Amino acid sequence: KFFQDYYLSPDEQISNIYQFPFDEVPNYPDSVVAARIAELDRNTPFDLVYNQHVKDFIDLYAVRKRALTSRTLGLAAIYFPMFEEMLDKYNMPLELKYLAVVESALNPTAVSRAGARGLWQFMYNTGKMYGLKSTSLVDDRSDPYKATDAACRHLRDLYDIYGDWSLALAAYNSGAGNVNKAIRRSGGVKNYWAVWPYLPRETRGYVPAFIAVTYVMNYATEHNLYPLNPGILFGGIDTILVKDALSFNQISEFLNIPLDQVKFLNPAYKEGIIPATPDKNYVVRLPKDKVPDFINNEKALYQFMTKQGLEREKMLATIKSATERTVHIVKKGETLGKIANKYHCKVNDIKKWNGLKKNYLKRGQRIVIYPAETTEKKQVVTKTDTSPKTPQTKSDTSIAVADKDQIKPDTNAHIKFTEEKIKSEDILHVVKKGENLGLIARNQNMTVKELMAINNLKKSTLRIGQRLVIKAAAKPLQKENQKFEYYTVKSGDTLFKIAQSIAKMTVDELKKINSITSDNALKAGQKIIVAIIQ
Repeated sequence: KFFQDYYLSPDEQISNIYQFPFDEVPNYPDSVVAARIAELDRNTPFDLVYNQHVKDFIDLYAVRKRALTSRTLGLAAIYFPMFEEMLDKYNMPLELKYLAVVESALNPTAVSRAGARGLWQFMYNTGKMYGLKSTSLVDDRSDPYKATDAACRHLRDLYDIYGDWSLALAAYNSGAGNVNKAIRRSGGVKNYWAVWPYLPRETRGYVPAFIAVTYVMNYATEHNLYPLNPGILFGGIDTILVKDALSFNQISEFLNIPLDQVKFLNPAYKEGIIPATPDKNYVVRLPKDKVPDFINNEKALYQFMTKQGLEREKMLATIKSATERTVHIVKKGETLGKIANKYHCKVNDIKKWNGLKKNYLKRGQRIVIYPAETTEKKQVVTKTDTSPKTPQTKSDTSIAVADKDQIKPDTNAHIKFTEEKIKSEDILHVVKKGENLGLIARNQNMTVKELMAINNLKKSTLRIGQRLVIKAAAKPLQKENQKFEYYTVKSGDTLFKIAQSIAKMTVDELKKINSITSDNALKAGQKIIVAIIQ
């Protein structure tokens, strides 16, 4: 209901400066629209043009889908400030905020037929590559803040590959592989309109739609379009940390908030359960007037027994089951027998867990696997083990939540080697599904050009399993049976920036681990420790 016309109402404070009748749909000659787009083009790094393809999409947003555009204008007041802050953080064009309108019409609960989710419509594997976790209980792709951060990094990596924002947008929509193929078919020209005929049909309309949205959002008043008031969403919500397991039913009944409102404000929690612990807190969004009640009665809320919702014991059992299980995505040629051998379980167990009556599996099918009671499945790694480890990365095809004895996934998604195994400064990286040159270069603190030069690559196309030589930014060192991950300080870096975006620790922790005494002690080219590798 939160995106329906009867919930969002016209903002009476918006004045009709052109004195249009209420139901009038203004129509402008091509020369006027072209001049307006040319004016926008002068102030942006994007190649904004006006042609028949763009005109068709302007007609879609300004004429045929006027109600949708009005709702989007209202929601823009909520999401655009956050988009702009994140884009500015990564030094990216602010106009990229309009891409979320093309993707989801600013609906954080949007789910496509292909399974893409959230404001930025991340597919599962792409989201996983950029740190968006998807479990049985929580899907970060539907979290507006986390998804926006991931979208900025993904778009930045694509721009590093092509050096052209239109091609980067096309790759965001269809994947770098399809764009590379279109570039080859066009004779190697890196221009969106030159490769346009060779792109997938949906992608041919993607950049024109982006240009049209950019135009309509800037000239909405000229088209007699005004934002709808987003009600509670505009300044009426606040965030609060949840420090223990909590269900939507508990929040709804204890704080007297409609259940559908709690669900709408927190789309990342798929089953209505927030699997928080004292060591791992989660964020929940609530109406502002209910936040004081939450804070003042927090302990009682965690223990509250709902009338219709989950009892605490059942909820904790659900969380335990969800965090222990693994979701395996069936690959080509896999059988139940092969999967059972991989996870040290029986075929009948897999069939029982997934309600399968037959042994037939489809490629891409998701199979739930629960841990065996034996310890055979555990890969114990000691601090003094110096053999090379290949961590699970964001592009792996299964979701595994490791227990305390297992190898933890490496969120930097690159292979680490010890000095005992590598005698030179160069290391190898094996290309995994979904990776591209921009992402690999970014993770290795390199530029795409450097990576291509080292490997004598003439094209940006990669294949799964391809081995790339990586120039190590810093040799992994060992000290007292521990290994450290290093970062090379760049011009403009600060302790706060490195601590927040790279080291994922506090400034004090970063200073302590590197014996830094002054906040201004950093110099470009300096190598500092950003992580201890257990």
